[in-house]
Amino acid sequence: MNTFIKICGLRSAADVVAAVAAGANAVGFVFTNSVRQVTPAQAKLAVENVAPQVRRVAVMRHPGNDLCQRVIEEFAPDVIQTDAEDFGALQIPENIECWPVFREGAAEIATTGLYIYEGAQSGSGRKVDWSRAAEIARRGRMILAGGLAEDNVRLAVQTVRPWGVDVSSGVESLPGYKDHDLIRHFISAVRAAEKEL
Repeated sequence: MNTFIKICGLRSAADVVAAVAAGANAVGFVFTNSVRQVTPAQAKLAVENVAPQVRRVAVMRHPGNDLCQRVIEEFAPDVIQTDAEDFGALQIPENIECWPVFREGAAEIATTGLYIYEGAQSGSGRKVDWSRAAEIARRGRMILAGGLAEDNVRLAVQTVRPWGVDVSSGVESLPGYKDHDLIRHFISAVRAAEKEL
């Protein structure tokens, strides 16, 4: 098993370089109200020298179509990530992947395709119920998010067995400031967990 790893809430080229060098499969940029929010121009500059196999993810929540189109045009992401119900109002080209976010407690969670499973508030550092997540993860390609960090991701991977993991606040020294050592330690912990499955 090779767990897909997304490092989210990046704000600079240095953060991106550190994440990719440590083995991240995807880098996420937040385009919604947050301490991690960036402009499409900032995100584009940050990924300028990233290899094409690393997924560039535009992370939003309840965006208007105007914002979505601006992010697509200026940043050129590989992926749009937003709450599942948002996609009906957005015009997204076929060459861009859509990663719906399903939040803990949702009445219905799609289990086909790839999706993010997390708590009520993104970037808050709060864990979801891993036993419930494990039940859902058996039915699809889940990227588990919410409260993950170096000290718990090993257990999370072993308990939930998600297709991937997504971290933001768990690799920060202060809200919005990525710690490159924590990024490396987080990814190392994921890879160590895989060997025990």
